[in-house]
Amino acid sequence: MFHDNLIQMRKLLQMTQEDIAEKLGVTRQSVAKWESGETVPDLDKCKQIADIFGVSLDDLANYEPDENLGLAVPPKGKHLFGLVTVGEKGQIVIPAKARKLFEISPGDQLMVLGDEGQGLALVKEESFLALANMVNNMKTRP
Repeated sequence: MFHDNLIQMRKLLQMTQEDIAEKLGVTRQSVAKWESGETVPDLDKCKQIADIFGVSLDDLANYEPDENLGLAVPPKGKHLFGLVTVGEKGQIVIPAKARKLFEISPGDQLMVLGDEGQGLALVKEESFLALANMVNNMKTRP
């Protein structure tokens, strides 16, 4: 997993093994060994690699593209929860992993936002109202 993600992220950012080695203060051969799976960098180097790619350390080490539509490791804080099917009345089932991460429980209300260029977004009611109140308060200040 780690070595596959390292290769994929390096190529996605159009970096060479030399580029990575230079940023980490190691040899190109070290990077080549990590990519071949022969060795694994220490935890500090892994953290530095994750920072270079803008991904979480957990995703760098454990992300499985095959389980995520074959897509590369997502940027830090971004998630791909999989596909959902829209029912006849427009209903969808939010994947369990997403419900857990965003603490969505039965009975919670979600605001549905739309942007014709970007798509749809779901936001918990209290988060949306807090943001709306903050914006409204900014407008009323002199």
